[in-house]
Amino acid sequence: MRIRDSGMPDEGYWESLFDVPLVLSRFGIERFRDVAELGCGYGTFSVPVVRAIRGTLYAFDIDPAMVDRTRERSRGLSVVAEIRDVVSLGFDVSVDAVLLFNILHCELPVALLKQASSALRPLGEVLVIHWRHDIVTPRGPGFEIRPTPEAIVGWATEAGSLELIGSTMDLPPWHYGLRFRLRASSRDH
Repeated sequence: MRIRDSGMPDEGYWESLFDVPLVLSRFGIERFRDVAELGCGYGTFSVPVVRAIRGTLYAFDIDPAMVDRTRERSRGLSVVAEIRDVVSLGFDVSVDAVLLFNILHCELPVALLKQASSALRPLGEVLVIHWRHDIVTPRGPGFEIRPTPEAIVGWATEAGSLELIGSTMDLPPWHYGLRFRLRASSRDH
């Protein structure tokens, strides 16, 4: 599934839009062993994530050029990068965390959250960042499809197995973050 309004700018410019260490620190990424990342793009988060975790990063993207770039940047690290439409095919991995960074403006966010939750091991988490909706940002999808934190929490509830942990995190300068875990009744899946 191609994500609406997802064209990638130049790599250097793209990477200037994120405070990657801040995002990973706020999520406590080092707590996890194995992680899946949907929409790995240039590998902006892939390499820092795999260096912080204790296991393997499974990086997925539908764009072959993005997968190739992530493979190139992560050579010699424990990264498995693959072209995959996870909405249709699932993640096909079992992990401690799934990263959905700047991707929930897709046409099927509930289906994507269901797939993410099905990849989680017990006590696993779905970690979400998205472009802020309350300010003009230098990139990001149009405001008509840019999700608010409340919309994402609603989709996670509709997905049926995820519950919010804590509150919305500010991830300056342009993003916010949310953490979800499997509901207690879903942990035995």
